[in-house]
Amino acid sequence: MLQNLGPMELLIVLVLALLIFGPGRIGKIGSELGKGIGGFKKEMAAKRADSEEATKKAA
Repeated sequence: MLQNLGPMELLIVLVLALLIFGPGRIGKIGSELGKGIGGFKKEMAAKRADSEEATKKAA
């Protein structure tokens, strides 16, 4: 789906988002999204380490 988006379409989406949310809110949304992704990655790494540790104990 994203393969069909060219630079002009992305520019239009960016302009619409800027008009709807405003420049201040766009920054906050990006920051919150980044924190959410970082927290998700951290939790996935912790779950993976717990799983590996449990596998080593079982063996």
